[in-house]
Amino acid sequence: MSDRADKLAAQLSGAEVDAVLITDLVNVRYLTGYTGSNGLALIAPDTRAFVTDFRYVEQAAEEVDQGFDRLKASVDLLEAIKEALPTAGELRLGFEAAHVSVHEHERLRKLLPDRVELVGVHGLVEGLRAVKDPSEQAAIQAAAELADAAYEQLIAGGLIGRTERELALELEFDMRRRGAEQPSFPPIVAAGPHGALPHASPRAVDVRRGDLVVIDWGAQLDGYCSDCTRTVAAGEAGEHEREIYQLVLDAQLAGLDAIKPGADGREVDSVARDKIEAAGHGEHFGHGLGHGVGLDVHEAPRLSQRSDSVLEAGNVVTVEPGVYLPGELGVRIEDLVLVTDEGRQILTGVSKELAVVG
Repeated sequence: MSDRADKLAAQLSGAEVDAVLITDLVNVRYLTGYTGSNGLALIAPDTRAFVTDFRYVEQAAEEVDQGFDRLKASVDLLEAIKEALPTAGELRLGFEAAHVSVHEHERLRKLLPDRVELVGVHGLVEGLRAVKDPSEQAAIQAAAELADAAYEQLIAGGLIGRTERELALELEFDMRRRGAEQPSFPPIVAAGPHGALPHASPRAVDVRRGDLVVIDWGAQLDGYCSDCTRTVAAGEAGEHEREIYQLVLDAQLAGLDAIKPGADGREVDSVARDKIEAAGHGEHFGHGLGHGVGLDVHEAPRLSQRSDSVLEAGNVVTVEPGVYLPGELGVRIEDLVLVTDEGRQILTGVSKELAVVG
């Protein structure tokens, strides 16, 4: 973990700060190894400090990287920051602008001496997290394999006559039984017209013969997430359903082929989007093509029409085009992909052939 803190410290001068306070718990975990629910980290060129309260002192002793000084706060973690700050001269202290509330900012301003200037910074740790080291890549691969196995088990049990909610709960339980800490997100199971909602919530409604069923799921293992979507047919699919499925599959394969180091996130999105638009369904694909996955299931980099990301080796992203026809059906196909020096490696193991399930 200390090398991650070193990389962050090396970015401070470019961000025009002397030190940075890390309050987002995912970022704290990335830098220190700490998995508890109350902790802060302070990074400066010659400072590596971690702060928690008495409830987590023993946990921190086991988890926090040895390169960090571990401090115990009596009540307010922010009060302990004063002890860790460099003592000499004026100080520009960066704080994570996306994660610090107005109240917390006011509290910091009251606690810190006048010599400390608070400066909002954006995405410093998230930028580091976007490039996964080999241990992170292995963790994500393991999470994907666990999730794949749970999905295969679910499909083997059939879909017709079972409720969306029942299927989603079974999928979650099986992932946990196989060792997942939790799902990456609440699993989505959406049948028939309900599949036209990209973020549908599973209902107490039976899957019917002839439905297309969108299943979106992922497992969190050792802190790292997986993410995958498959659309399956409950009984034989009609010609229209197969045409939409093939369109989405063609777009997804084109998007996968565009993944490589140096690829622009907006251009990768366009490769898949152009196929869907050419088929007259551009208005039915309203979300971005993909996103980064790691300690969070949605993180940098982004593949979308608003992306400013450029892919590099070590990125892990989803490629997930969809077509959503209100009142009719939805189809989404999603793989998890590692960007490599040579191009890309698909981490998802389940088939993308349209499965027909009883």
